[in-house]
Amino acid sequence: MDHRKILFVCLGNICRSPLGEGILRHQAEARGLSRLVSTDSAGTGGWHQGEAPDRRSIAVGRQHGVDISTLRARKLKTSDFTGFDMIFAMDRSNLRDIVRVAPHDSSADIHLFMDFVSGEQRDVPDPYYGDERDFQDVYAMLDAGCAKLLDFLHPDSRPAGAS
Repeated sequence: MDHRKILFVCLGNICRSPLGEGILRHQAEARGLSRLVSTDSAGTGGWHQGEAPDRRSIAVGRQHGVDISTLRARKLKTSDFTGFDMIFAMDRSNLRDIVRVAPHDSSADIHLFMDFVSGEQRDVPDPYYGDERDFQDVYAMLDAGCAKLLDFLHPDSRPAGAS
């Protein structure tokens, strides 16, 4: 089986994409796929470079056993388009920005995350200006989506009882 490198991208890399990174890493470890799946996250904007994720993203992750507190925000860079197999945008605006800056020699498959994992043209909403419920909703979307992504990449790794 091939090792797959997955990049999650949102606007500032402090709310949605670090949660996606942490959830996917956590689920891959739980399924024994750590050697087959690696993940990172980035933002289309660089305002928060070097900063930890939003405290509310850290808190919601921690509530579910996912620690993202050591992650640091970074901006999407040209080398990401050849260093990752799949790049997932959290919303259509980020998808447009990613496609716009993608170099002609990009080897990464670029997708809207929810479209890829559920077939729905749906954004993962930015919870930044919301409340705890918004962060919980985003966590739930990413958690279910990451499980479907791992099912797609490694169907033999589905947890017992999963359909």
